[in-house]
Amino acid sequence: MFCSTLNTPIGLLIIKATTEALEFIGYDLDDVEENPGELTEYVKGQLQEYFDGKRSIFDLPLQQAGTDFQRNVWNELLKIEPGKPISYAALSKRMNNPLAIRAIASANGKNKLMIVIPCHRVIGSGGELVGYAGGLWRKKWLLEHEARMMNTGQATLMF
Repeated sequence: MFCSTLNTPIGLLIIKATTEALEFIGYDLDDVEENPGELTEYVKGQLQEYFDGKRSIFDLPLQQAGTDFQRNVWNELLKIEPGKPISYAALSKRMNNPLAIRAIASANGKNKLMIVIPCHRVIGSGGELVGYAGGLWRKKWLLEHEARMMNTGQATLMF
């Protein structure tokens, strides 16, 4: 397993990958020992472009363990356009499973590839910020950053 780190406006990101696929992006893990690999450094470059406002979509080989349902949720998250957050209810309707809001929220929370699989783009039905493993302040920052990048109206989203 290879590991790189990236200092960002929302804290230190930890990037872990094998030689074939990205397996983890997260925040502030204790005792991180860097062991950069070709892929982790490539991911680091794409993430830096994201934070610089030059990239909103990622082109990376992804792998994370999960059930078929969780993988379906994560694949659906990849379809949410930057700067256009949707609600858990809307996501459940997109997945033709309107009664699975809680299960979808649970799968969203188990995503280990933050930012790249944009779990931060899912908000509450009333537009409120809900549930983000990295902390709601990070979710707010990411959504506002994407709104600025995509020129989707107000510079600051009102939640």
